[in-house]
Amino acid sequence: MNLRFRSGSAPFWPRPLAWVVAASVLLTPLPASWAQNAALPSLGDVSGMSIAAERRLGDSIARDIFRDPDYLDDPVLVDYLNVLWQPLLGAARARGDIPPELSDRLAWQLLISRDKRVNAFALPGGYMGVQLGLIAVTETAPELASVMAHELSHVSQRHIARMLSKQDQMAPWLMGAMILGVLAARSNVDVANAAIAGSQAVAIQNQLNFSRDMEREADRVGFGVLTGAGFEGQGFVSMFDKLQQAARLNDDGSFPYLRSHPLTSERVADMHARIPLASAAPSGPRIGAPVVPNVSPPKEQHQLMAARARVLSENGPDRQRAWAQAAQAPQASAAALYAAALSAHRLGQSAQALALARRGRAAAPVSTQVTWDLLQLEILVAPGAKALADVALGPLRDQALAGGTRADLLLGAEAALRTQTALPAVASRLQDWLVARPKDASAWQMLSRVQAALGQRLRSVRSDAEAHAAQLDFSGAAERFRAAQMLPAAERNADAMELAIIDVRRREVEALQRDSARQE
Repeated sequence: MNLRFRSGSAPFWPRPLAWVVAASVLLTPLPASWAQNAALPSLGDVSGMSIAAERRLGDSIARDIFRDPDYLDDPVLVDYLNVLWQPLLGAARARGDIPPELSDRLAWQLLISRDKRVNAFALPGGYMGVQLGLIAVTETAPELASVMAHELSHVSQRHIARMLSKQDQMAPWLMGAMILGVLAARSNVDVANAAIAGSQAVAIQNQLNFSRDMEREADRVGFGVLTGAGFEGQGFVSMFDKLQQAARLNDDGSFPYLRSHPLTSERVADMHARIPLASAAPSGPRIGAPVVPNVSPPKEQHQLMAARARVLSENGPDRQRAWAQAAQAPQASAAALYAAALSAHRLGQSAQALALARRGRAAAPVSTQVTWDLLQLEILVAPGAKALADVALGPLRDQALAGGTRADLLLGAEAALRTQTALPAVASRLQDWLVARPKDASAWQMLSRVQAALGQRLRSVRSDAEAHAAQLDFSGAAERFRAAQMLPAAERNADAMELAIIDVRRREVEALQRDSARQE
């Protein structure tokens, strides 16, 4: 099924629509009358929609998300979320929730939105979205991981495919009308009601809703995934309590998760009841399950990442100035200092930002010192910090390049470009990284810049093309591959092997471009 619809000759997809489809449509529960009549298949059973079709649909939505200004690829936050996401995926696979076919054929990729409202959502095809507002309000890593485990379970149990498989005969314009209505609902309920006025569109919206049974199933499976990954089950309970308190306070719209996943007393009670049961379980793992240590990051680290999410979600300079000034108090917390340093950095106040980051680093426990070092490096490599000429840039660069995280690599490479040192070694590190992670668009873009600095123009253009392909922009990738082939003969013939690779990759992305056009 294709969620796009056409107006004239060009596809029409409002800019923020991809996020809306996921958060407001695919994850909205059924009304009680629909839930009572819903005949759900057995756990994981899906008829009608193939895994390949679900992946194509997810890719189509993800392609538009990558182009949306709200899409955020922040290396520090991506690393932190993956510290939670990868153990959850591993636990789901070990438990048998994700069979090999699903594991191999779905994307299992995290996407971050700058939106400061509290929300997370599953997409078809194994994509999962996390909004900065959710990271900002959670107090511990298990709370955030509990939401991710719940959404992961929607995907592993193929809830989206179950709902969408019923819509095979749906006219594209009806789907479009419903989606536009949900989009309008974010700002004006009256406009939304007008957009979804037709009884057919209302019926379609209801048919796409997750049922209450599916929400309970995602709770149950998600709790097992969370604890199986080594996180405390209390995270589920405390997150539910936090959401329930927000619901009691008459949610003002900052908690979309409450509307897409409304809490019932039954669901809350079920999570509370599972805690003593999990504690009373035998200490040894069940047969075939791996022994999983407690992987939860320390609370201090989570507080820094929550502070980072708050700052990155806020574009208003007044709020950022307030955060920067709040750190003047002698007893300011580590999170307040981190928010202040990052805010000053975003306001272009490099010297103040660096001073605050160093103050935070001096008082930081060992578990968070690397996070403060990366913040200092982030400040020093910014264009506005050139006047600082700081002697610490070299040691911070070398420390980052010796690390093993994505943020280490990307920020270390940025520093190497700034100092014009160690560029061949950095290019080699990036190439090794991309061999294992060919879908990392930011790493491809960084490699392209490093290769350009080394005078390797053909390779630089090819890496730029791969960055487009990694974000499913096959048209842009094909254009860049052709541009590489049209470089002057001296530059093309200087690297015959690279030119051969470019020719093969151009043909591959052109085929993907044709397939994508047919699906639209």
